[in-house]
Amino acid sequence: MHIFYGKAPLIAHLKPIKSAHSTIGFVPTMGALHAGHLALMELSLQENDYTVVSIFVNPTQFNNPEDLAKYPRTLEEDVRKITALNPEIMVYAPSVEDIYDGNPVSQSFDFDGLENQMEGKFRPGHFDGVGTIVKQLFEIVTPTNAYFGEKDFQQLQIVKKLVVKNQLPVTIIGCPIYREANQLAMSSRNERLSAEERNQASLIYQTLLQAKEKFQNGTVESVNQLVQQTFENHPLFDLEYFVIADEETLLPCTTKEKHKNYRAFIAVFVNNIRLIDTISLN
Repeated sequence: MHIFYGKAPLIAHLKPIKSAHSTIGFVPTMGALHAGHLALMELSLQENDYTVVSIFVNPTQFNNPEDLAKYPRTLEEDVRKITALNPEIMVYAPSVEDIYDGNPVSQSFDFDGLENQMEGKFRPGHFDGVGTIVKQLFEIVTPTNAYFGEKDFQQLQIVKKLVVKNQLPVTIIGCPIYREANQLAMSSRNERLSAEERNQASLIYQTLLQAKEKFQNGTVESVNQLVQQTFENHPLFDLEYFVIADEETLLPCTTKEKHKNYRAFIAVFVNNIRLIDTISLN
């Protein structure tokens, strides 16, 4: 396995691969890898000649210093999982210094308003941080295809917008959400939950399923009320937001319109651990 801790040796290693016009698949991660990450890698392996995986906890996308400090860092175990999947995968595990050259600050981006909804509203500066690191990684790896999970659907739409606005020569591929046995969306943050909290957190997806069912014949307001009441009645959870939005613009909707695709987005705190999930309502 090839592990690169600096961008210069990775760029040098990739140069002859690009010269041969081989395809490169790229899976950017923040580590603490789970089956969802590995599924992205498997798809990249199927669709490309080479695969690169980055493991980097990006400080500029955290608006909560405690969340950054507690984010799981398990590089040795991550590398073991990647090697078991396919030892030919290249791993880029840079330092903050290597990525930001001693100046870890975000660029400012305009994503046509996508950045102002949901996660952007509750995590100021988050998507400037995401845009900064993704653009930087794309410029280092110069992938043919890049793979992102749909759990972070807003991020997926923003990365697509980043590529269009900056005319980056990479195809963005969204991949289905992977779920645990109890249907909790797989997330690196799940590792911070106790066994009981992890079990109870199945309520998040159960509620999304109920919301989808009610949305078919009910009003947007009735769905909102259902979700609010569900979490008000459960002491373990603190609902940060539940939003039904237009899937393309991410603008919240108050009434349903024909020929539009809608998606529900949710963020919930479980003992100060923040979990998100989403579901298509069409």
